Amino acid sequence: MNDEILNGLLLDEECTLTLGEMSRACAMHAEWILELVEEGILEPSGEEMSHWRFTAPALLRARTVMHLQRDLGVNLSGAALVVDLLDEIQMLRQQLGRMGGC
Repeated sequence: MNDEILNGLLLDEECTLTLGEMSRACAMHAEWILELVEEGILEPSGEEMSHWRFTAPALLRARTVMHLQRDLGVNLSGAALVVDLLDEIQMLRQQLGRMGGC
């Protein structure tokens, strides 16, 4: 039997996270989140950094980048390309599903 305790954060599409919350949810420094914003991987709402809000899908993107970097050694530019392609694949699958192709 596995006695491992799992911690999680349940978010809905309308939930938003501050920079600090996003940093804690990814277990990464805020500077890393800033790099993701600068690279165009994340697009927070809010004009000033103190008012930034990140959506649940942004958290998923950040965690995907984190895993790509940690597990596969992908650099930030490569990770940006991967998450963009993953988003495009998801969008195409949804379109195909609406057309009755899946």
